[in-house]
Amino acid sequence: MNYKTCINYNILKENYQLKLPLELDYLIPVDDSVRTVSRVIDSIDLYELEKTYSRKSSIPVSTMLKIVIYASMNRIYSSRDIEKACKRDINFMYLLGGASVPDHSTIARFRTNHFSIVSKEIMNKINCILLDVGEINGETLYIDGTKIESAANRYTFVWKKTVNKNFKKLMDKISDFVKKCEELFEIKVVYNNEIKIKHLKKLFKRLKKLSIDKEIEFVHGKGRRKTQIQKCIETLSSYIDRLKTYNKHLMKLGNRNSYSKTDNDATFMRMKEDHMKNGQLKPAYNLEIAVDSAYITWVEIFSNPTDVGTLIPFLDSLDSNTTFKYKNIVADAGYESEENYLYLKKKGKISYIKTSNYEIRKTRKYKNDPGLAENMIYVPEDDYYICKDGRKLTFEKEYKRKASFDYYKNISVYSCNDCSHCEYKRSCIRYFKSDINFDDRIKRLHISKTFTSERAENIERITSEKGIELRINRSIQVEGAFAQIKNNMGFRRFLSKGKNNVLSECIIVALAHNINKLHRKIANL
Repeated sequence: MNYKTCINYNILKENYQLKLPLELDYLIPVDDSVRTVSRVIDSIDLYELEKTYSRKSSIPVSTMLKIVIYASMNRIYSSRDIEKACKRDINFMYLLGGASVPDHSTIARFRTNHFSIVSKEIMNKINCILLDVGEINGETLYIDGTKIESAANRYTFVWKKTVNKNFKKLMDKISDFVKKCEELFEIKVVYNNEIKIKHLKKLFKRLKKLSIDKEIEFVHGKGRRKTQIQKCIETLSSYIDRLKTYNKHLMKLGNRNSYSKTDNDATFMRMKEDHMKNGQLKPAYNLEIAVDSAYITWVEIFSNPTDVGTLIPFLDSLDSNTTFKYKNIVADAGYESEENYLYLKKKGKISYIKTSNYEIRKTRKYKNDPGLAENMIYVPEDDYYICKDGRKLTFEKEYKRKASFDYYKNISVYSCNDCSHCEYKRSCIRYFKSDINFDDRIKRLHISKTFTSERAENIERITSEKGIELRINRSIQVEGAFAQIKNNMGFRRFLSKGKNNVLSECIIVALAHNINKLHRKIANL
């Protein structure tokens, strides 16, 4: 039997006929999630997104937004896989509505060059819809963070400690080199014993001019002897290049301890998904989310691995980009700090933050520790503490301690006049075998009165009936949202690089999670 073959199979029309229905709408179930995402996006104004295009797009911006969100709802994140789905999947064809299929580069440009600019505004508009229909209450906010691996290679690290060490070694070499040049060529460019890169550039120009005046020929290659001035010029050139490199590293690092060469905004963090079980650090971002009624109402990306410094910028971003304000803030122990307590009080918000010592303070060892201020009696009228042995710890001095990048807290020091012959001394004062003067040591307490007061108020709130209910809800809602994103939606690594692009990627995933949840609620009515 002979088969007809052809590159363009549409030429062979003998096996084709017109079939009904012509509308794709009839082939999609009425309760499919593609209808929900289409309706939600059609109900918001996308004028700001349209303004990001310099000329009219061949594919409507609403269609592009529907496609990328619906793709995330179905665990499709690669732009090439989205393009393939638009060609083969009937639901994506329904969203296109007869428009031409966008190629993968068009989809990637939409996410990075257009959606990333207005992603926060679009998220706020969809949150307003959820608030209007009663899906979120706009009163209590549950906050937590997780680390998501960056698209950068894991072996592209730059460590701040190593850069500082090499920088110091280089400056010592440069100092010796400058002195050597002063002796050899009688060129002085440093006068205040402080060498800067401008001095090295000036020295380089003077050496080059000297070589030209003396008509020195620069030689290269094996068996050719270099002059002293040529050696100095080449050495100085390498020093200047290395100095520029170290300065560039330090500028990119900022307050961080590391960054990736292929994604400068990514920081090396210890991940929970450690398949090698060796504590390997990977380039990652700290993804912070806020959840209300199991919906993700806000998303932010941070380069620092700890959560304590993210609360204030996160809430500032939330307040400046949303139209409704939250009163109750519920978070875990990683967010507790004096600065955060004072910030929430200043903003008129009520904190329900689990204290860092919440679990350990229940133990017998903690309750019986005589060296802790919590286990001593405080007399506020005369401002002193009474220890377990009945001795007074009076106020000695006050100093400031740096708590964060730009925040200092006041520390009050209380000390005992005499701790000799105290039966609790070894358990009250930290004891080292090498400490030969232990018998002469006295007990000192370093206490932040502000932090102690704020923590006491917070403990009273979180141990109340309402506080216990909110903390239980936090572990269910926030951890449940992360479980949906990581396990059910398969979002475990970023595909884009750079903080803005990564944030845009996260917002698309958050919107996909919210619309999926809204669709399931509608389907169960």
